[in-house]
Amino acid sequence: MKNFLDENFILQTETAQKLYHEHAKDLPIIDYHCHLNPKFIAENRQFKNLTEIWLEGDHYKWRAMRANGIDEEFITGKADDFTKFQKWAETVPYTMRNPLYHWTHLELLRPFGVKKVLNPTTAKEIYDEVTAKLQTPEYSVQGILKKMNVEVVCTTDDPADSLEYHKQIKDAGLSTKVFPTWRPDKAMAVESPESYNEYIALLEKAAGMSINSFEELLDALKKRQNFFESMGCRLSDHGLETFYAEEYKDSEIKIIFLKIRGGRKLDQEEILKFKSAMLYHFSVMDAEKGWTQQFHIGAIRNNNTKMFRKLGPDTGYDAIGDFEVARPMSKFFDRLALEDKLAKSIVYNLNPRDNELLVTLAYSYNDGSVAGKMQFGSGWWFLDQKDGMEKQMNALSTLGLLSRFVGMLTDSRSFLSYPRHDYFRRILCNLLAKDVENGEIPASEIKFVEQMVENISYYNAKNYFKF
Repeated sequence: MKNFLDENFILQTETAQKLYHEHAKDLPIIDYHCHLNPKFIAENRQFKNLTEIWLEGDHYKWRAMRANGIDEEFITGKADDFTKFQKWAETVPYTMRNPLYHWTHLELLRPFGVKKVLNPTTAKEIYDEVTAKLQTPEYSVQGILKKMNVEVVCTTDDPADSLEYHKQIKDAGLSTKVFPTWRPDKAMAVESPESYNEYIALLEKAAGMSINSFEELLDALKKRQNFFESMGCRLSDHGLETFYAEEYKDSEIKIIFLKIRGGRKLDQEEILKFKSAMLYHFSVMDAEKGWTQQFHIGAIRNNNTKMFRKLGPDTGYDAIGDFEVARPMSKFFDRLALEDKLAKSIVYNLNPRDNELLVTLAYSYNDGSVAGKMQFGSGWWFLDQKDGMEKQMNALSTLGLLSRFVGMLTDSRSFLSYPRHDYFRRILCNLLAKDVENGEIPASEIKFVEQMVENISYYNAKNYFKF
């Protein structure tokens, strides 16, 4: 019987252990997509206790606690911090075989050196030990980034954001580079005229211009994109149910924009045409900048109306969706490729039934101009766990080039999520080592396998994004 979370956790063979310890473990982290708050980095937030840094905003844990019968008072309610932590500790044993069980203990071990298993008996001891460490400079936000060897962080930011905290970070010369990522979803969210016009007002203020036509909307977005570029932005990101690729005429889009600016509700056909036009223009803008565009596909969000009204979005009520993917994705990328306006692209899948679909479609648009131009992104959200990551890498290995994969990201709001990179690297090393041990990869090629591990863990992302 192996010990839980020892130095060879997940590494089942000597080959896996050698690959991990000698070629993956100590490489820096490039977190090219996350939802960390740049204000916390700029101001070097010092969290008061373990609950603040661990449970504040973590809808993964909230979701598990609800499933375990914990009342909302102890999750997002007004209960005191230690009581909330106790309720989480009560839940942890019930998360066995859920990725939260591994993540929880990796997040205690890697930054804090805590080797104890979290349960109701150990809760107070662990809470006190970690809370005491959080009061020291080594465990401030910037201290944690340094401790976890984070070289680059790419946050997720709206075109109307001021990026004031990114500027503050840049001026401070922080050892971890922090760049914004262009996330223009709200500029195409035309389901509600009231919400959309409120957003356009924010965009007008940020761009310093009026937006009374579709042409002016594009001009304002280009101004903001130029500003993002000046702050080091090199990536865009789009959170979509699926790709939008409806047929439309430019004249129609201009009329649709005027209609919603006038406060009138759009019908479904108009919504889809407008989204299709905006997604196309965003992609053209990315290609002109030489940026990488990311597409997170497949979430069905805010399923619990009652709790959405009470708590708002991103609170644990989203799920894997079931949308048509192939035809709109093909149509979208094909138009861009025909016009020579297809930027480097990463497509992240949320429904595991579509893994092979997305790999084969994305790889249809590689053109030899850049190694790994079209990427099948790492296991995302519900799939960024052992089974999901193995399935993602197996699909990519079978139908594409795993060796060109840009690797793991956190996609997290928590500063304690960086052990997920360690988790990923262990899984990667174990996966490759099995093939070596089984004779499916020749032992004579072990040097290439070692370089492959280093590349997927770090160097591919560094070279792909040119950080």
